[in-house]
Amino acid sequence: MADLYSTSNSLPVFASGFEGKQDMKKQIRQHGITVAVVLGLLTVGAGAFVYSGIYNIGADDHHTKPVFAVLQALRDRSIQRRSEDIVVPNLEDPQLILKGAGQYAAMCTGCHLKPGMKDSEIRPGLYPQPPNLSRLQVDPREAFWVIKHGIKMSAMPAWGGSHDDATIWSMVAFLQKLPAMTPSQYKDIVARAPADDDMQMEGEAGPSHEHEHAAGVSNGSPAPESPLNLTGLTPGAVPRAEAVAQALGEALQRGDRDAVLALLAAEVTASESGHVESRESYAAGHLGADIEFMKGASLTPIFIGSGMQGEFAVVGRESDIHTSVDGRPESLRSVERLRLRRVGASWKIVAIEWQSRRLPSP
Repeated sequence: MADLYSTSNSLPVFASGFEGKQDMKKQIRQHGITVAVVLGLLTVGAGAFVYSGIYNIGADDHHTKPVFAVLQALRDRSIQRRSEDIVVPNLEDPQLILKGAGQYAAMCTGCHLKPGMKDSEIRPGLYPQPPNLSRLQVDPREAFWVIKHGIKMSAMPAWGGSHDDATIWSMVAFLQKLPAMTPSQYKDIVARAPADDDMQMEGEAGPSHEHEHAAGVSNGSPAPESPLNLTGLTPGAVPRAEAVAQALGEALQRGDRDAVLALLAAEVTASESGHVESRESYAAGHLGADIEFMKGASLTPIFIGSGMQGEFAVVGRESDIHTSVDGRPESLRSVERLRLRRVGASWKIVAIEWQSRRLPSP
């Protein structure tokens, strides 16, 4: 009887424990349902917010400070983590630095400026604002990774798609020297930069990349043969891009500044008078000289051809220009190479190179 009595007394305790477990499971299930409902509502709310178009995606409407701080931390930590194991080569090689100078002048000054350059036409409208690399010392590992891979949701492209690692390292090597350069030192090193095909396509200037016809040829000897390479370009390959090149020449001849500028992309570079100019610099200076030189000139077309290089079109033209300089008749052989990118159904010029040499008198 004692055993039976003891067992009977334990039944309420067992039942109470069972009921407690059931209540706990019920509470967990209720909490799970609540969490699921909240997540569902958040998802629906986020979707409604996105599709409503309420958020202003314009670059001139900046993030709030907390949002910007989070995005900045995300960017910096992502770059640091992915670049920490990169092995840095010898960046003191003078030839590597020299090559990097030309690459930087061709591709980077519009956003990242150069010594003595306060601003560019495109830079004020970029958000986030690109750093002024002429005043900032950068970590070589991080610089290499950023140049090669770019940064999402910014104006920084991934140059690794069109440039090999050796070329990117040349830019990194140059960036280590850039902050200490004066404007005259920068101009000198860019003028001495090697003239390889890749740099020419981007519109850099080297020692023989002078647009001499803008100011006339003042010495008594012919300029050297143009290094611009038009090999591989085929007449009519990209007809709309060729039409833009023709329109540029016609606008210069008739002195139509607005028409010239309408054909140029915001990031255009012009290789003229031994150095690379931004759109803003060209518009303020050499454009006027070009228009003045071409006023009343007659052109004899020799060749026009085009081709594709990745997503860009390349157009090359060769012409004889007959005009007068300071009252003297002048005949020049002009070679022009343009790089264009597609904008809708048309093309915009992103790089211009000119080279001219005097033709012998008849």
